[in-house]
Amino acid sequence: MSSSWVSDIAPDSPFSLANIPFGIISTPADPAPRAGIAIGSQVLDLKVLSSHPKFSQIFPSLKGHEGIFSEPTLNAFAALGRPVHREVRKVIQDLLSAETSHPEILKDDAEFRGKALTPQRGVKMHLPMSIGDYTDFYAGYHHAYAVGVMFRGPQNALQPNYTHLPVGYHGRASSIVVSGTPIQRPHGQILLDPAAEPKQPVVAPCRRLDFELELGCLLARPNSMGVPIGIAEAEDHIFGYVLLNDWSARDVQSWEYVPLGPFNSKNFASTVSPWVVLADALEPFRTKPIENPTPVQGYLKEGREDTVFDIELEVELETPQGDSTTICTTSSKHLLWSFPQMIAHHSLGGCPLRTGDLLGSGTISGPAAGQRGSLLEMSEGGKKDVLLYGMDARRFLKDGDAVTLRGACGPPGGRVGFGECVGRIRGAVNL
Repeated sequence: MSSSWVSDIAPDSPFSLANIPFGIISTPADPAPRAGIAIGSQVLDLKVLSSHPKFSQIFPSLKGHEGIFSEPTLNAFAALGRPVHREVRKVIQDLLSAETSHPEILKDDAEFRGKALTPQRGVKMHLPMSIGDYTDFYAGYHHAYAVGVMFRGPQNALQPNYTHLPVGYHGRASSIVVSGTPIQRPHGQILLDPAAEPKQPVVAPCRRLDFELELGCLLARPNSMGVPIGIAEAEDHIFGYVLLNDWSARDVQSWEYVPLGPFNSKNFASTVSPWVVLADALEPFRTKPIENPTPVQGYLKEGREDTVFDIELEVELETPQGDSTTICTTSSKHLLWSFPQMIAHHSLGGCPLRTGDLLGSGTISGPAAGQRGSLLEMSEGGKKDVLLYGMDARRFLKDGDAVTLRGACGPPGGRVGFGECVGRIRGAVNL
């Protein structure tokens, strides 16, 4: 990958020329949400770029779709399919390259460049896609095992189906918010004394509020109802990836989840990073998933071994006093199931997936203590303090705490990353 003429791309920037992530932006000069890409500390306004007289010439795959980057979501662009995403990304990389074949468009045209490039600090980010459905899986093996040990012991830590199929549940799309949106502490039914008989819950603000470090996958192409997506075609249905924080009310969850699983403990908020890293940008970082000891059914068998990504992930917790502590560093390679397997299983019965649907990986934890992707694991179910900078500690989140997820891969100068996925906790409303 060549260097860029954009001068302020720091070596550790997640938005190098090797990335080209897409998002939805607005600015004070133009408050209408539209598409942009991140490059270093700048944003390339694709609506402005599409106004250039040579736009159709340099983007032949977008002929007939010249206004697609003026849309308030990326759904229409995503629906064009992965070959179009690949071609558009390559053209944008060329336009921003020091050796660009079209220097007259941006590199050498100071006036047009000034309109098209905007500092990120002056840009407002929006949800990148209109998300119609959200399904959260449970593919993080180490998280599933650790939580299973807490509640069922080491002999029965994993349910019998865990290594046979990608376990998941349907989440709530209407409460998915973009990074930076405050997260309000939810109310719910809670058992204050789980050992007491008879069981008598109270309605109260959540006392065990938690985060979950996840990778999210956004879908491009839909499938027709009744027509499963084959494992060999599943990659072509993927648009790109985001970081995902699936906030969890653990005390509400422990009372409500039997027999049908999470409900109010999960539907109050989920946060995604604003920049969508296209599937092609992560291709160089493929690796093997955790080995599955169980022979899988034919519809889940993939034709390659490197089916997940080795993305460096971290979680930072900032207290209301402004002290920050990195409380987790791990990798997205710690998954038992790949996203193509999740797609194949999700559609097995004929479920129609749609453009913009979001699939979550489930909490990603590693095998070591410092690699746990939730406070539930770190605090061993609320029994142990998680030590923070400034002599502070947590077992679960307090009002005013902010959680930041980060993820990136690649060498300095060629980093491919997501930026930040941030949410700060607000106190519960009065009922």
